[in-house]
Amino acid sequence: MSVRYPDVRTVKALVADAVLAPSLHNAQPWTFRYVTADGVVELRADLGRAMPRTDPDHRALYIGCGAALLNLRVAAVHRGLVPDVRLLPDPGDPRLLAAVRLEPAAEGRGPDAELARLHPAIPRRHTSRHPFTDRQVPDPVRQELREAAAHEGAELAFAAAWHAAFLMELARDAESRDALDAAGRQELESWTRLGPEANTAVDGVPEYAFGPRELGGKAPWRDFAGRRPTADRGATVFEHAPQLALLSTRGDQPRDWLSAGQALERVLLCATLAGLATALTSHALESRDLRQFSRPPVSGTGQVQMVLRLGYGPQGTATPRRPVDQVFTAF
Repeated sequence: MSVRYPDVRTVKALVADAVLAPSLHNAQPWTFRYVTADGVVELRADLGRAMPRTDPDHRALYIGCGAALLNLRVAAVHRGLVPDVRLLPDPGDPRLLAAVRLEPAAEGRGPDAELARLHPAIPRRHTSRHPFTDRQVPDPVRQELREAAAHEGAELAFAAAWHAAFLMELARDAESRDALDAAGRQELESWTRLGPEANTAVDGVPEYAFGPRELGGKAPWRDFAGRRPTADRGATVFEHAPQLALLSTRGDQPRDWLSAGQALERVLLCATLAGLATALTSHALESRDLRQFSRPPVSGTGQVQMVLRLGYGPQGTATPRRPVDQVFTAF
C-alpha cells in the first residue's frame, strides 16, 4: 500500500511555523525544499546569510537552523504527522543539514504528544530585551526545562549567582571588544534595522525590539544600537541578578550544533508555556577564549552553545520574518 504524504499546502504551513525560530541577529539562515514524491522536507543552510566575523565556523548558523528544525517537528506532530529526521544525511552536500520524512500516523507509531503540546508556544515565543522581576523560577519549572534539553541530547545547567555574575562580566568584555572591532561592528549594523526600515524589514533586528537601555550603566548583553542614534528607547533598571542557564552539548561539531539548536528551541517553547520571558545572550560565546571560561564549574566538561536569560516579565516583541515563498520550494 502506498504512503500518502502531505500536500504542498500543508508542508508550506509547517515551514511557516519553522521560520519563527530564533537565529543570530535574526538572519534566518535557512531554506526548505519539499520533495513531494518522497514526502521529504530538506532543511538547507543559506550561507549567503552567514556572518564571517561574528560566526566564522557557522556554529550559530547551525544552531539557528536546528531551532527551525525543532519547530518543523512540532508543527508536524501538531498536524498528526510523524517526522523522521536524519541530520547531515549527505556528506557530499554540506549545506543539506537535515532531511525530514513526513509520514501519517500509523498504528503503534503516533505523533509525539509531548512535542505536540508545544505548538501554541511557537508564535508566542519572542526574545525579551526588557528587565525581568526578581521572582525566582521554581524548581519544578527548572527541572522541566532540563528535561526538555535532555530530550534533544543536550544539558541545561542553571548558573549559581556568582557564576551568573561572572558570565555577565564575560558579556561586558565581549561588548568592549566589539567597540574596538570596526569590521565586527559593521557586520552587526548590517543586521539591524533603524528608522523607517524597521517597519518594512523582513529580517534583522528592528530598533523597536532593542529594548530599553539600562539606567545608570550598560545591560550585560548586546546593545544593537551601538553608538548610532535611535528612537527614544528610554532607560530603566534591570534585575540585579539575572537568572541564567547554560545549554551545553558533549561535542562541538555541526551535528552537535544542530542538536543544540533543537534543544534550545524546545527549552524556549517549554519556558514560554510556563509563563517565562526569555532572551538569548551568545555574545561572549562568539570569542573562543571567552567561550571556554563560560563552562559550568562543576559539570563543565561539555561545550557551552548558548546562554539563556529566564524570568518573569514582558514577553518581548515579534521580529520580522521573510515570506515563506522566499525560503520554500517544492518539486
